[in-house]
Amino acid sequence: MTSSSKKIYFASDQHLGAPTPEASFPREQKFVAWLDEVKHDAEAIFLLGDLFDFWFEYKTVVPKGFVRVLGKLAEIRDSGIPIYFFVGNHDLWMDDYFQKELNIPVYHTTKEFSFNGKTFLIGHGDGLGPGDKGYKRMKKVFTNPFSKWIFRWLHPDIGVKLAQYLSVKNKLISGDDDVKFLGEENEWLVQYAKLKLETKHYDYFVFGHRHLPMEIILNENSKYINLGDWIGYFTYGVFDGTAFELKKY
Repeated sequence: MTSSSKKIYFASDQHLGAPTPEASFPREQKFVAWLDEVKHDAEAIFLLGDLFDFWFEYKTVVPKGFVRVLGKLAEIRDSGIPIYFFVGNHDLWMDDYFQKELNIPVYHTTKEFSFNGKTFLIGHGDGLGPGDKGYKRMKKVFTNPFSKWIFRWLHPDIGVKLAQYLSVKNKLISGDDDVKFLGEENEWLVQYAKLKLETKHYDYFVFGHRHLPMEIILNENSKYINLGDWIGYFTYGVFDGTAFELKKY
């Protein structure tokens, strides 16, 4: 971090487009307002997946809409503030559109970062840890190159509509329907973090996916953070160079 007044911001699970584009529009406006505020002291911004309830990149087509949030991200990135995007289980079919159009790198797996001597392991969180075997099998199908090739042959008007139906109505693309706290011993991401700590130290594990704001102390030097969502909680994370805090917008 280059300045003591600068901060690292984290947000996840906006699910723009759900249950309909019209219904999610006020949430998009609220998220854009948040971006407009944090840009003034942001050292970097991390978006941890499911920004969209569905996203697929054809060779020359992406889903229409979301121009306000895309425009705001472009503005912030063009100003020199780094933005990092981790795909979630609803926008896992991202390819290079963000990289080429917005200069925002896209990560499909967890990644380590270090800020002010603090180590972070960051990702969306889907498919990590024990359990959730049904979703893990489904994710292998969705991310298979042949599956994406077959889907790309559907006309976008058909493919996008079908995927939105599955995502919103049947939750087939979602690996997590239950947003209730399951208990530390049953939270798969907590178990994943504890397993990672057996081989390497991290100060913070930061994930989304669960739609539930959580701060769980793993040991005297490590903490698990779940960012919540922008559907019911409107929570986000901020690291000021010394400590990490969950806040509500």
